[in-house]
Amino acid sequence: MVKIKTIILLLFLGLGLNQSYSQSYKFSTSGFSVLEKGQNGKWGKWSDLTLVNMMVTLDTDKNRIVVYSQAIQVFEIIDYQPVEENDTDLVYTFTCKDNNGEDCTLSIIKRKLQDNRKQLYINYGDRIILYNIFSYKP
Repeated sequence: MVKIKTIILLLFLGLGLNQSYSQSYKFSTSGFSVLEKGQNGKWGKWSDLTLVNMMVTLDTDKNRIVVYSQAIQVFEIIDYQPVEENDTDLVYTFTCKDNNGEDCTLSIIKRKLQDNRKQLYINYGDRIILYNIFSYKP
């Protein structure tokens, strides 16, 4: 009986510690732009920056990123890529599937030489959606 109680206690402690490492990050957007490949396979030009104010969440507990646009975009994180850092950028990259089952790569980039400005890139291979983001402050 003592062993069972000890096992249950350890199980609850283990689950509790696992939960404490989970994080949820909230961001607000200030604008977005889109870049598409043309029929010739070459990238076009970025669209004009459109001002938008919406919420973006990164939830490592649920392994998802959600963009609360007019049509909510849910990205299931399949893999967390190693963090990349150089003199100008700090890049967090995630391999994802969107709510339509389409593969994509999301990157949160911190621009060191631009007052640590943050951007979210959603790359589908033939199009890239860019959101300028900043930490959410209620």
